[in-house]
Amino acid sequence: SMLKAGLTFSELITTVSPSYAREIRSTEFGYGYASILEARADRLVGILNGIDDEAWNPRTDPHLAAHYHVDGRIRPGKAANRKALLKELGAPPSALGQHGPLIGSVGRLVQQKGVDLLLDAIPRMLERSDARFALIGSGEARLEQQILGLARAHPKRFFCHIGYSERLARRLEAGCDIFAMPSRYEPCGLNQMYSLRYGTPPVVRATGGLSDTVVDATTENLANGSANGFVFAEADSSALAEALERAIAQYRRPREWMKLIKTGMRAEHGWRSSAQAYLDMYRAQ
Repeated sequence: SMLKAGLTFSELITTVSPSYAREIRSTEFGYGYASILEARADRLVGILNGIDDEAWNPRTDPHLAAHYHVDGRIRPGKAANRKALLKELGAPPSALGQHGPLIGSVGRLVQQKGVDLLLDAIPRMLERSDARFALIGSGEARLEQQILGLARAHPKRFFCHIGYSERLARRLEAGCDIFAMPSRYEPCGLNQMYSLRYGTPPVVRATGGLSDTVVDATTENLANGSANGFVFAEADSSALAEALERAIAQYRRPREWMKLIKTGMRAEHGWRSSAQAYLDMYRAQ
C-alpha cells in the first residue's frame, strides 16, 4: 500500500480539519489505517480548509438576485433571493407568498452526505411545521426519485432541481433561512461556511469540519454570542428533525435570529488564517 508507506515514513501528516484528524484515528473513520494514524498522532495535524471569501460574498455575488451585507439590510436581500430561487425551481405563484422558513440543501445525493436522513425527516417536518424545503443536487438514483416524489406530493412546500447549477446553488445559500447538512462524515465541508457567509444558519451533524465551524445555539452559546447554527450528534432522522425544530423555534424569535445570522456572517472562514497555519507548520519542521 503506497498510502500506508506514505503515512509511515512522512515527517508530517495533514488533513483538512482538527476534528477529522482525531476521527481518522478511530476504527469507524480510519478505514483500516486507524492504528497507523494513532501511532503517528504526534505528526498528525488538522488545519481547517478555507473558502474564497471574495467569490462567495453576498455583497457582490453576480449570481444573486439582490445583494446584501452584514452591516446593511439583510432581510430584504434574502427575501429577494428566496423569491428568485423559488421561481426558478418552479414553485407555483401561490407558494411565493407563504411565510414558513425555507430550509435548503445542496450537494451530492449520496449516503455520506446524510441525504437519506433529511428525506426521512422531511415528511415529519411538513406535518408538524410550516417549513418549506429546497433541494439541489444529483447522485444516487433512489435518492433522486425520492426527492422527485416529495416534489410531486407537496408542490407548494417542496422544491427541487436534480443536477448542478452554480447560480441556483448560490441563490439557495442566499435565499434560504436554514441550511441542512446532516453528513455522516465530513472531513471539512464548505457548504456550511458558505451558509454562514450568506446569513443562513446551518443545521449540521457533529462530525469533522462541521464540528469545527458550527457552534450550537445552546442557551449558553446564545448568551455569550458564539452561537451560529445548530448541531446534532446521532446520525438518524429523528435527531436531525429535532435539530431542525430547534432552528425553526429560534427563527420565530427575530431579534435573536438576526444576532445568530450576524455572528455567522462576521466569522473569518477565508484562506488567510489557514494558509498562515500551513506556513507556520512547515517552517517549524
